[in-house]
Amino acid sequence: MGSSVTIPTPAASREFCAVFRRHADASGAMSFARFMELALYDPAVGYYRRDQPRVGTAPGTDFFTASTSGPVFGELIVAACVTLLSNRAPRDYTFVEIGTEAEGGVLAGVAHPFGVARTVRLGEPPALEGRCVVFSNELFDAQPFRRFVFRAGAWRELGVALRGEALAEIEITSDLPGVLPSSAPEGYVIDAPLAAAALAAQIAAQPWTGLFVACDYGKSWRELTEAAPAGTARAYFRHTQSNDLLARPGEQDLTCHVCWDWLADALTRGGFGATVVESQEAFFIGHAAGYIAATSAAEAAHFSRRKLALLQLLHPAHLGQKFQVLHAVRT
Repeated sequence: MGSSVTIPTPAASREFCAVFRRHADASGAMSFARFMELALYDPAVGYYRRDQPRVGTAPGTDFFTASTSGPVFGELIVAACVTLLSNRAPRDYTFVEIGTEAEGGVLAGVAHPFGVARTVRLGEPPALEGRCVVFSNELFDAQPFRRFVFRAGAWRELGVALRGEALAEIEITSDLPGVLPSSAPEGYVIDAPLAAAALAAQIAAQPWTGLFVACDYGKSWRELTEAAPAGTARAYFRHTQSNDLLARPGEQDLTCHVCWDWLADALTRGGFGATVVESQEAFFIGHAAGYIAATSAAEAAHFSRRKLALLQLLHPAHLGQKFQVLHAVRT
């Protein structure tokens, strides 16, 4: 008869534990959102503050995204944005990418028709004015989120406590947001991306007009409350997905699905016209068809890196359906 082996959660570093204690309440606890804020963005121990590559396929990286495919992704974005600007001249617009990881962002090494292109690093506040194309790739899923579980007929917020040198998930007393459904199955978990919605509202509140394009992965509020009973929170470390959200804080990525309904509502309240959410595949085929046709024709004779990148970005079995795109225009 075999025996099972329990693999312990990798412990938090001494440096992180010290930061946690400074920010915890008198009982040594905090909300999950606050824990995530420290784990990702604290200046001393935050995951996104470490000076090392996180995105890509090289040793030591933790995940890959559309930008890993090279300049093809940026070229597709340029083509789609020009289409969505319609009869507006791209040279009159500043292309602003919010939440960049790499220097230069999605347009690094890509020819583009915009008057100016600039980047805002992940965690930095965006400053927007005038005519802009505001673009982001996996920005909103990187925002801290609150966690709730339905137990014994009521919603309870989940938090994190430090017991000795070990982190543990606990229930905390808090003011519950009014968006939670009145009831749910016992043990149902909702990872509520409230900070992502607040960021969308902050972007929409600034004095700019033009095009908003956000590539990310998310669900409708109905899907989050009816079809995701274990929540959508995930950790990523060395290209391995995990549900152990408290492991190695500051060394692994934490994320959850965005709520497209909330982001769309924030844009609508900010004066944007019709908001559209579509799969990445549908977005590029619908708005960058000319670029796709030209690239496919140029690479028809051989299976090149560019052709492979195009396949990865569009194919539904790869990134084409995993990611969605929200876009809207404000005039």
